[in-house]
Amino acid sequence: MQNIRPVCDRQMADILPFKKKTPAEKHRGKSLCRSGFHKWKIINERKFDVKQGKLVTVFQCIRCGKLKTTAM
Repeated sequence: MQNIRPVCDRQMADILPFKKKTPAEKHRGKSLCRSGFHKWKIINERKFDVKQGKLVTVFQCIRCGKLKTTAM
C-alpha cells in the first residue's frame, strides 16, 4: 500500500482572545482635562525669568501633557 498523506499537514495557529475596550476605559482621564480639571505635576520649580524679573514654575498635566507656567 502507498502512504497516503493528509490533505492539510499544517497546524492551526494559536487563537488569542481580544477584548474590546469599554467606553469608560477608552476615554479614561480625557474628559477631565477637556473640562479644565488637569492633574498638574511640577517640572521646573522656581526658575528665574530675566525678562519678567520673577521666579517661574513650570507645570505639566500628567494625563494630557499640557504645559502651564506661573510667575511668582
